[in-house]
Amino acid sequence: MTKEKLAEQLNGREIGDEITKQEEAEAKAAGLVVIFGASDDLMELRGAIHDEAYPGEEGIVKIHRGGILDSHDDCDCEFCGYESKAEKCGSVQSLWCKEADYSWTYKTELPHATFEVLEDGGQYCRGIVLELNALPSL
Repeated sequence: MTKEKLAEQLNGREIGDEITKQEEAEAKAAGLVVIFGASDDLMELRGAIHDEAYPGEEGIVKIHRGGILDSHDDCDCEFCGYESKAEKCGSVQSLWCKEADYSWTYKTELPHATFEVLEDGGQYCRGIVLELNALPSL
């Protein structure tokens, strides 16, 4: 399965029904990561990475083949290596209400395919599908 094929398959789903457990297992087996918004502050990752992040309205989530880079907010150590790890990661920026008719959209330089999540038949989120192998290793 390709990122484009999975995005096409997920396109037009209603919020809450973005991806089934079977599709998530297939995405994981194919090395694909599905990213979409939930509620007003949550970024969901499903497939080869199963996690969630709270990036806020214009936050950036740093990801790598192993998952989301842990937050540096609570660290007082100058030598923890967060900055050098973050430089190696891919970035996905969450954008809240930055495009007409969408609550959530995402911006990334990583190769990706897009799909739409609906809310009551109207546009809610433009999600993305990434290939795990396109992400850097740490």
